[in-house]
Amino acid sequence: MYQVILLKSETGVARQQRETADDVVDHEGVTYTLRAGPRQPLPTDHAWDEIAVYAPEEITEEEFQDWYARLQPQVEELRLKY
Repeated sequence: MYQVILLKSETGVARQQRETADDVVDHEGVTYTLRAGPRQPLPTDHAWDEIAVYAPEEITEEEFQDWYARLQPQVEELRLKY
């Protein structure tokens, strides 16, 4: 199982559990591409599934990096160590 994080905007995310971490997924009519992962987080106080991070296909890599950095303080999965 994979924990999927969809970066919807620079201020919003959606989370999903998926059986696979495909290169492209659709969510609410938007096409998202895999941008980070899947990666297995180091152990914490509980077990984690592998994490895959997606962003809308139309944003650039620079925009993805900006969104990731802005959302990191709010999204635990983006702060984990790998």
